[in-house]
Amino acid sequence: MRHSVAIAIVLGSLFIASSAMADITIYKSGSRWAVIESDGDIYISGSRVGQIESDGDVYKSGSRLGQIESDGDIYERGSRVGQIESDGDVYHRGSRVGQIESDGDIYRRGSRWGEANSCCSSYESMRQVAAVLFFFDSGFLR
Repeated sequence: MRHSVAIAIVLGSLFIASSAMADITIYKSGSRWAVIESDGDIYISGSRVGQIESDGDVYKSGSRLGQIESDGDIYERGSRVGQIESDGDVYHRGSRVGQIESDGDIYRRGSRWGEANSCCSSYESMRQVAAVLFFFDSGFLR
């Protein structure tokens, strides 16, 4: 019995670790749009366009665009421009523009915008998706 419990704990830990490091695929209007790889690299339509570093810095084509902090505050050029709250609500300049749900569904202004697979059971993965929406899809904020 002890060995069964130990094996279950080890397998559960491996599953959680592999899930935490899985790539996140973002679908927009039903089509695969972006991928956030486990190392933070961001691909849109198959091309590498940027990176989200572990400290929250967001880069596009090698230039730093901004940062998404651990508390969800989003900064661009040093100014706070938005936030993602722990419940997934997304704000831009003080107004709620959408939501990222724990099942990965993404809503923009009340309508379903898309979906993020392998995502959103953790706040960290919601933050990564929010960063891609803020910095790589200008239409999401409009």
